Amino acid sequence: MTTAPRPAAELSADEARRIALRAQGFLGAPDRRAGVRGVLRGLGQVQLDTISVLARSHELIPYARLGAVGRRTVEEAYWTEGHAFEYWSHAACILPVEEWPHFAFRRRAYRDRPHWNHQLADGAYEAVISQLKTEGPQTATELGGAKNKGEWWDWSDSKIAVERALMFGEVVVTERRGWKRVYDLAERAIPAALLHDDLDDRECLRRLVRQAGEALGVGTRADLADYHRIKGEAFDAVVADSGLVPVTVAGWGKPAWADPAALATEPRGRHRTTLLSPFDSLIWERPRTERIFGFTHRLEAYVPKQKRVYGYFAMPVLAGGRLVGRVDPARDGRTLVARQVTLDGAKAVPAVAQALREAAEWVGCDAVAVERVDAPELAPALVKALA
Repeated sequence: MTTAPRPAAELSADEARRIALRAQGFLGAPDRRAGVRGVLRGLGQVQLDTISVLARSHELIPYARLGAVGRRTVEEAYWTEGHAFEYWSHAACILPVEEWPHFAFRRRAYRDRPHWNHQLADGAYEAVISQLKTEGPQTATELGGAKNKGEWWDWSDSKIAVERALMFGEVVVTERRGWKRVYDLAERAIPAALLHDDLDDRECLRRLVRQAGEALGVGTRADLADYHRIKGEAFDAVVADSGLVPVTVAGWGKPAWADPAALATEPRGRHRTTLLSPFDSLIWERPRTERIFGFTHRLEAYVPKQKRVYGYFAMPVLAGGRLVGRVDPARDGRTLVARQVTLDGAKAVPAVAQALREAAEWVGCDAVAVERVDAPELAPALVKALA
């Protein structure tokens, strides 16, 4: 592991928290002119996920920062005019198109050592490339079918081929249509000035470590490496040249680095009050969330129902720069249903009510119903605040 040089600054835990909130777009006035695309570029990536409760996670990310931006507006901001592409970063993510050159290291790694167990029939790869070339952007179904007739993981040859081409960088996902990936040739989808793998691995990693620092504001080795799922040793090799500066944060007990721009001015401004997707980059790394907010959160969608503590898709509530509770939401017609609400005491009631009302309006609901509150004595106050 890297031994950090003498720190450029000593931060209190509270200062680090506010730096992180500002870097992630939750403290200070949002840049509404830049809109959804500004959020994407500021974060460097927005994670995708199949789960849709109130909305899909990639819609919830800009909503949490900008407020009630139209859902169609969100999709158009991502997928029109060639502003973004989908690739593997922290997970499957939407990425700003200008970051294409910096993922050359990952494309090379996939070409050198493909990570799958699927066998590919002779000629299938070439056939998919040829079809995309002649027919334009296609879904896997249009390319010949996503699956065979076996189990759900039994991909068709065309699906295996196009996913392989995606990893190699010959094909790009340019949008999601009905949640299906739409594939196109990189030579058509990526601007010519960006369509290259000229940067060596070190330069790619240096840029992504710097970008992680800018998006997080301040972070430990694990925080910064995890942002784009870079190996710790790779982080160690480039952090000194990344432009990030070493800092110490009270109570963290680990070396940390910060974006120098984040240290230049004191984080001030209005705090957002909102529901957060569990896949939001503010909270997606559990150890960091616990360290910064003293808040333990785990997505329970894949936990057996009888073992869930907070609910299927419990969404943390951010207010005043703190995580003050959780809501497990659902929809019943035009009613947003809070199946389970967990509150950090009575002081959290107004903020949770505000977050629920705003989310309901955003998704087209005109009522909020509360099924269960972890502290039953607070349920009447929450219902009253909602009214």
